[in-house]
Amino acid sequence: MIRVALPVHLRTLARVNGDVTLDIEGAVTQRSVLDALEARYPMLRGTIRDHVTLKRRAFIRFFACEQDLSNESPDTPLPEAVAKGTEPYLIVGAMAGG
Repeated sequence: MIRVALPVHLRTLARVNGDVTLDIEGAVTQRSVLDALEARYPMLRGTIRDHVTLKRRAFIRFFACEQDLSNESPDTPLPEAVAKGTEPYLIVGAMAGG
């Protein structure tokens, strides 16, 4: 069971409170987690990744076990603590401005 922490605006869109839990079959990667998240919550499609290219949106970041995974390959296995559900996979809205 994977735990996914979403930013407030995406939790509101998906109509969930707190972390989302997902069952992932096979390798636990960013791609498999995001595929499962979008399958369970279709209203999130296009908000985290581009509809066509499936690349991360510019102001979205991914973290796990205090590591920024935003620029990692989507098929790289996530840390074991995330795969076991002891640590959440964090989807964070990045801040910009000056």
